[in-house]
Amino acid sequence: MKLLLIPLLSLLVASQAHAAGRTGLAEVRTGANGIPCFTIPAGEGGTGSAPDFEAIIVSAAGGAVLWRMSMPRERTFPVSAAMCIPYAGRVQALPQTPAAPLENGKLYGVQIDTRPARGGRQPSRYLARFCLLRAPGGQPRVRQIGAGARTENGADAGCSP
Repeated sequence: MKLLLIPLLSLLVASQAHAAGRTGLAEVRTGANGIPCFTIPAGEGGTGSAPDFEAIIVSAAGGAVLWRMSMPRERTFPVSAAMCIPYAGRVQALPQTPAAPLENGKLYGVQIDTRPARGGRQPSRYLARFCLLRAPGGQPRVRQIGAGARTENGADAGCSP
């Protein structure tokens, strides 16, 4: 009996770790003044079932962290597609690193770590790649890269204007 129980417990732990470790696609938008902002896709959390925010990390293509913000466990908030977390944050009281400047045409990555809602099946991590571009007229804009990302006119996205 003990020999059967060990493999069954191993399978149970492995299946829960796999569900908790699921990765979703983050969304990157152009926020105020052309600054990128980050969120999760619509449908990832309805009323009362949105995942709780843990941390956000923006890094360069080589992996160097450019900005990180985390939320103390006791002060968390639910993340929904209706909200967008701006690069460099606006809540200076939260633990974060100073934000390095972002450059046009360079590839960046964002990772949003969350705690799924109780009984929720949301991913615990959301990832996306993006770059900054100058639109005609000099206005900055953000372009999300890969995984079905499209530009405003429906063309495949890239980091060149």
